[in-house]
Amino acid sequence: MIYRFQNGWVALPDGAVGAADIAVTDGVVTAVTSAGTEPADQAIDLEGGWLLPGFVDTQVNGGGGVLFNDQVDVDAIAAIGAAHARFGTTAFLPTLISNTPAQIAAAMAAVDTAIESGVPGVIGIHIEGPFINEVKRGIHEAHRIRRLDADTLATLTAPHRGRVMLTLAPELCDDEDIRTLVSHGVIVSAGHSDATYEEAQRAIAAGLSGFTHLFNAMSPLHHREPGAVGAAFDSDTYCGLIVDDVHLHPAVVRLAVNAKGIDRIMLVTDAMPSVGTDDSEFTLQGKRIAVKDGVCIFEDGTLAGTHLDMASALRKTVEVTGLPVPDVSAMASATPAAFLSLQDRIGAIASGRRADWAWLDAALMPRATWIDGAQVFASTPTFIQAAP
Repeated sequence: MIYRFQNGWVALPDGAVGAADIAVTDGVVTAVTSAGTEPADQAIDLEGGWLLPGFVDTQVNGGGGVLFNDQVDVDAIAAIGAAHARFGTTAFLPTLISNTPAQIAAAMAAVDTAIESGVPGVIGIHIEGPFINEVKRGIHEAHRIRRLDADTLATLTAPHRGRVMLTLAPELCDDEDIRTLVSHGVIVSAGHSDATYEEAQRAIAAGLSGFTHLFNAMSPLHHREPGAVGAAFDSDTYCGLIVDDVHLHPAVVRLAVNAKGIDRIMLVTDAMPSVGTDDSEFTLQGKRIAVKDGVCIFEDGTLAGTHLDMASALRKTVEVTGLPVPDVSAMASATPAAFLSLQDRIGAIASGRRADWAWLDAALMPRATWIDGAQVFASTPTFIQAAP
């Protein structure tokens, strides 16, 4: 199958081009060439917009009215993926917020089954807590917070079909446990943490490779006590950023990107079930969360995830940083793919990668999404026309 994209911009690893032919076999890109003169199987007029690598979101609590914590099964994962595909997300980690060991095991089993069943987009799981610091728990329930034990460690390190990401507070975890997790392929990230700079650096030396929603729910940067944020800046780790005009001041977004670079900053949504719906509220572990002006908030003022999608995160990041679209796109695709060690499969429009793409219009609003070369969303169903 030859797809021809023209009359816009196609973001390739070496730069953006105005038109391209993309050959796809069994859902994988086999060649990317200049647009030819021979008929293509499908010709898409980008209408001045962008064809970008599909977005990779490492923190998705819910979407489409479904919260993963409430429904740890294949149907829920499929519904969440479909909701986020509307906004260009083609690979995601369903995220379980601090829960019981039994629910963690059930969630991991559900993701394994979803991957085996071919649910579009799901590439693993993110376990966010309960091994976090109570003083930085945010909306996480205090009574669920606990130390990592041998049984849960065994669950996390058992063979799984997709990537396993674990957010924990490194100051409350043994370095040897981090080494064990990493040696079994678990991606360990610091979050909801009050770690000192030294504690965070020890965890990094043990294999911790990321910081979950940098700045939010972690010890801040101080000129005499650099904290977790200082350790993130003073290391080669990857950092997730929630760019929604609420979680971070625009200047902080710019400082983070300038400090770490686009190859270490990755956009995340931390999305809640309201994404993809008009719902004005939802329930999170018994708490009523209101969605007001695009913000998810508990009655005491605590932020509870976001009403953010990846296309909106990209638009806002372009706006506040002034960076070119391909650079911001990399933070939503290539960088998280590298963080997950999946850069040879996803995160770029290139030969050998999965045919995952997002078409955004000139205003960076979603128009269509493809996963494995199959169209899974289109804002206008008739936009694809046969080539002459």
